[in-house]
Amino acid sequence: MLQASNIYKNYAKLTILKGVNLTVNTGEIVSIVGASGAGKSTLLHIIGTLDKPSHGNVLIKGVDVTALNAKQLSVFRNRNLGFIFQFHHLLPEFTALENVCIPAFIAKKSKAEAEKQALFLLDILGLKDRAKHKPNTLSGGEQQRVAVARALVNNPALVLADEPSGNLDSATAKELHQLFFDLRKQLNQTFVIVTHNNELANMADRKITMLDGLIA
Repeated sequence: MLQASNIYKNYAKLTILKGVNLTVNTGEIVSIVGASGAGKSTLLHIIGTLDKPSHGNVLIKGVDVTALNAKQLSVFRNRNLGFIFQFHHLLPEFTALENVCIPAFIAKKSKAEAEKQALFLLDILGLKDRAKHKPNTLSGGEQQRVAVARALVNNPALVLADEPSGNLDSATAKELHQLFFDLRKQLNQTFVIVTHNNELANMADRKITMLDGLIA
């Protein structure tokens, strides 16, 4: 599903990534851990096409995303990648259902098709009865589950999560962690998760430790 080869990232004279190689298989859940400044989030952003490497290649589903132009990248990202961040970034003026539908609308899916898939995901995530609620009426855990549904609405090949439970209490975080594995079982989703949460990291099929810009 994912092959990152010899990834370097430089900012001025500072080298953040120093030749990272990573392969992730379809349906695999991989966690990436390491101290702050090790390069975890930088690698995730490059894998997710939110940043470009200074050197190296990233292939997703066999497509070299480092060779795509900005317009091609935007389309590829929308159709093939899902993102879950520490902060849910829901739009406050829209309902849970509308927030989930946004990536589908960007992909030019019909309102009926988008809402059908969004409601299916909200149902899986235990939020179907909260679909018409706006974010300020949802708990932190509910808001993050809406963000998970939004990440999945276009059935992405790869879901990338950056500290997805970092803003949640321990009980809610545990529920979210289990949710990733339930989704993998139901939808065969592939996850790459950057986390400081040892419990989540250890649940993954593979735990990768980064140290000083390299996989240790």
